[in-house]
Amino acid sequence: MTLSMHSSSVPTFLRTLTAMSSWLDAAEAHASAKSFEVDEFVGFQLTPDMKPLSFQVQSACDAAKLCVARLAGTEAPSWKDDESTIAELRGRVSKTIEYVNSISAAQVDGSEEQAIEMQAGPDRTLTFTGEDYLRGFAIPNFFFHATMAYALLRQGGVPIGKVDFLGAL
Repeated sequence: MTLSMHSSSVPTFLRTLTAMSSWLDAAEAHASAKSFEVDEFVGFQLTPDMKPLSFQVQSACDAAKLCVARLAGTEAPSWKDDESTIAELRGRVSKTIEYVNSISAAQVDGSEEQAIEMQAGPDRTLTFTGEDYLRGFAIPNFFFHATMAYALLRQGGVPIGKVDFLGAL
């Protein structure tokens, strides 16, 4: 049995997005237990030249929704990047899960050789086959931003670990 484009993408995104939602829940519980405002996490950065938690969550969500939309040959929904609270970030994750769930296997499977073009800045267009896009760009990009979100919460003292990152086993 071969892996399909759908089974190689959608379940992976859903598992980590669901885990991300639980990390945000854990951040809320941690802030409550330590008596500080949970929304302080939203602006956390690993270093001054890296984007904050809000950007990392938004970017992970965008990576998932854009991947499945591109593979399905459809237009992804466009959302403003204006979340400024943990609750709003959790909402962004939730609507991403809903969108990714709405893309059927029939829409994505067979997209291995489909041409995927995307802008990488104002003067650069990247072109991939569907399979190369999924394996070489979309999944690594998604996990980069998900990992940064996880690391920022860990840096803030949220008691989450590897099992929380991996999600339901």
